[in-house]
Amino acid sequence: MRGHLRKRGDAWELRAYAGRDPVSNRELYRTRTFRGGKREAERALGKFVQEVAGRGPEARDATVGALVSRWFDLAKADFSPSTVRGYERTIRRYIEPDLGDVPLDRLRVAQLDELYARLRTRGGEEGGPLATATIRQVHAVLRRALQQGVKWGWIDSNPAILASPPRVWNRPVEAPEPTVVTRLIEKAGDDNPDFGVFLQLAATTGARRGEICALHWDDVDFERVTVTIARSVVDGIHGELVEKDTKTHSARRVALDHDTLQVLREHLDRCRGRATACGTTVSGAAYVFSREADSSLPMKPNDFTHAFIVLRDRLGLPGVRLHDLRHFAATRLLAAGIPVRTVSGRLGHANAATTLGVYAHFLAESDREAANTIGEILRSLKAAPGRAEDAPQGVHSTGVVK
Repeated sequence: MRGHLRKRGDAWELRAYAGRDPVSNRELYRTRTFRGGKREAERALGKFVQEVAGRGPEARDATVGALVSRWFDLAKADFSPSTVRGYERTIRRYIEPDLGDVPLDRLRVAQLDELYARLRTRGGEEGGPLATATIRQVHAVLRRALQQGVKWGWIDSNPAILASPPRVWNRPVEAPEPTVVTRLIEKAGDDNPDFGVFLQLAATTGARRGEICALHWDDVDFERVTVTIARSVVDGIHGELVEKDTKTHSARRVALDHDTLQVLREHLDRCRGRATACGTTVSGAAYVFSREADSSLPMKPNDFTHAFIVLRDRLGLPGVRLHDLRHFAATRLLAAGIPVRTVSGRLGHANAATTLGVYAHFLAESDREAANTIGEILRSLKAAPGRAEDAPQGVHSTGVVK
């Protein structure tokens, strides 16, 4: 392979032969800027020539669409089915139409920023703005694919690293009041006892809907009053149900309150009764929530979501989502003074920092309640017959002499 140096001001231009254009038959060269002495530049040129030599015609002539398609075909085995569906839609609707035919070596940061700006103003349904979170997903796909292109030697650098996708502003969490949650659970139980149990588990454990659908009876420990959350049920790529790891790829054991444990006992009795009536049994490997007589198949998470929407609309509770029961569990535990690390563990967050990030606004409000509470304590002491200043010096409320 041929290559040579060219002095450009205080830098060197490295030029490496990259073959001939298949249409014009002209010689093609790739260039790179290097700063340093001539001897170092010569060594850099040697490496650059070898790097370009390792690129076949496919890499030299590749488009953005070809790279994204190749990356996705190889990477999707590591993604959850829902992520695969989301990425397929993102590539098909937002990347291929705008950038699919762009030569990979001509892609620039400005083109990416222009794409994000265009999607932000008219990339959504019927020409409306596209959600910021969706634009961030477009950026994530491009960044990962282009970074793989760098590793493969298809491109020299990743322009997505310097691009500027719009920021996502997290809205403060709004959890339903306890009276609302209680009403939902009671009304759900009146219509369908199984659904009432599902909502009670969601509200008391803070588990995700897919995690609850994936529970087996072996996961419920009636003696230790705990439930182990180790899996999640999601819709597969072709609509089938798939059981996979939890979002953090780790299992967690969550303690139950005795009321919820009793509700689960009654639910197990109902499941066994239905199975007996159909001439079958419910084993420990059976699912806690199932439409099958032997509970051998899990319920679809979307079925519970649809049932919840019907229930909340009937009760006149617009805006309340099934996922808000998870927020209810988190905010009430934090308000009760349960340590953030404990709450994080129950929710299945990767770490306590994630919990703090999601519920930072609520914690600020909780801090205001704490300030008011300590103020009330001091005010009540001052108003009491035995005022604090009458206590012997050096004696604290703990009774310890300092």
